[in-house]
Amino acid sequence: FLVKLKMKIKKVIILKINRKGFSLIEMMVALGILSLIIIGLVTFFSGGTRAWVTGQYQLEAQRNARLAMDRMAREIREGKEVKSGSNVAVTVSIPEFKTDTGTILSYELTYSFSDSDNTIVRRKNLTTPNLLIDNVQSLTFTYFDSGGNSVSPENASKVHILLEVDVDKDDSPDITLNTDVNLRNYGL
Repeated sequence: FLVKLKMKIKKVIILKINRKGFSLIEMMVALGILSLIIIGLVTFFSGGTRAWVTGQYQLEAQRNARLAMDRMAREIREGKEVKSGSNVAVTVSIPEFKTDTGTILSYELTYSFSDSDNTIVRRKNLTTPNLLIDNVQSLTFTYFDSGGNSVSPENASKVHILLEVDVDKDDSPDITLNTDVNLRNYGL
């Protein structure tokens, strides 16, 4: 009987000791492990968020570059002739056409690249320029005749456009687009 009583007392003592909870050291170790897990998760998710934001900027820049290139190509294609041009600018004469109301319209259209603020602007009849796209690293116009020979802008029947866009400002183009545009009704 005495042995059984001693064993019950030991069990009660052990249970009382275990009911005290965690020691300070155990709590610190658990807190340290939890902190490392949280830091790892925050690092992982913040890196993912940064990558997503960068991807969105890249996507928007590609969309804007395509829209700008499409607009330049479409409007230069409507041109009768290149009035003036250089490597970074072109002025095209858009021929007369009659609107539904009978009004006859013709105008000159200029696209130019500003190296100081890395933008391309569109100007109609030398009015106030409108921003077409920003973050442009370079815009190059090259002029060719119908035989594919490089000529002065005034003698061109084809304009080659090279557009390079740098989104992250690392002096390396992130987006490069180029196209050849034949002038409408050239030589007719």
